[in-house]
Amino acid sequence: MKLGVVGGLLAALIIVLLIVAYGTLFTVAQTRQALVVRLGQPIRVITEPGLNYKIPLIDSVIAIDKRILDLENPAQEVFASDQKRLVVDAFARYRIVDPLKFYQAVGSVEGANSRLSSLLNSALRRVLAEAELIQVVRDQREQLMARVREQLDSEAKAFGISVVDVRIRRADLPTENSQAVYQRMQTERQRQAQEFRSKGTQEAQEIRAKADRDVTVLLAEAQSKGEQVRGEGDAERNRIFAEAFGQDPEFFSFYRSMQAYEAGLRANDTRMLLKPDSNFFRYFGDPSGRSRDGAATTGSRPAAPGEAPPAGAPAR
Repeated sequence: MKLGVVGGLLAALIIVLLIVAYGTLFTVAQTRQALVVRLGQPIRVITEPGLNYKIPLIDSVIAIDKRILDLENPAQEVFASDQKRLVVDAFARYRIVDPLKFYQAVGSVEGANSRLSSLLNSALRRVLAEAELIQVVRDQREQLMARVREQLDSEAKAFGISVVDVRIRRADLPTENSQAVYQRMQTERQRQAQEFRSKGTQEAQEIRAKADRDVTVLLAEAQSKGEQVRGEGDAERNRIFAEAFGQDPEFFSFYRSMQAYEAGLRANDTRMLLKPDSNFFRYFGDPSGRSRDGAATTGSRPAAPGEAPPAGAPAR
């Protein structure tokens, strides 16, 4: 009977010891740091991971994240140095480097986000108020974000926080201003397009006028040169005819008469009115071309095509 009572007491004692051990030992994770608080007063900071101890029922452990935390700041309107309104959407990244100061200053991550959000807004207003719109949007954006981070980090040290980075996600004009800017841009582009079209139309008209003028000049020059060549050809033809007539007048008269017969006697009901003693058909009566009185007519010849017929030539 006594052994049963002793065994029960030992079992109860072991259970109590286990409960005390469980309340005494605690583990700090790799991504955490811990603050041991005794009756509301911080007594120890643990930054290394592993197994640690505390006094049960008296000490409490507050786990604090030591990873990089996010601070999402709502968009706000700020004024640049050129009095242009901007809608700025920014965010920050920070790390808790002093758990004791962090716990005493803000108490929790939510409290830290609230305080840092106000400080971030103030830093943005101070820095962007010294810059122009084009610098914020394009030219000096990196430098401005670095200045905001430096100012925010300097103020956040009082909370045991180190600011890792500050980024301006978006910096735009307000909606009503953006619409006005877009309309001005559209109007300007339409004006430029109309100007380009007007210049193009003017240049096209000038090119057409020059082309028409060049065509007229070329045609006039071509006609002039054609007339000149034609005149030279006629002169050369007459010269050849004159030389041929001088070498053998009788044969030349016969050849020209044959050409006149071919041109005048066509199979299309040709009619001629001739004098009874006309020399036009002298080669029909005598192959030598002599006239009825027996004299050779070497001094006269039928007209060649294109020349005026001699007196007494047939009309057709």
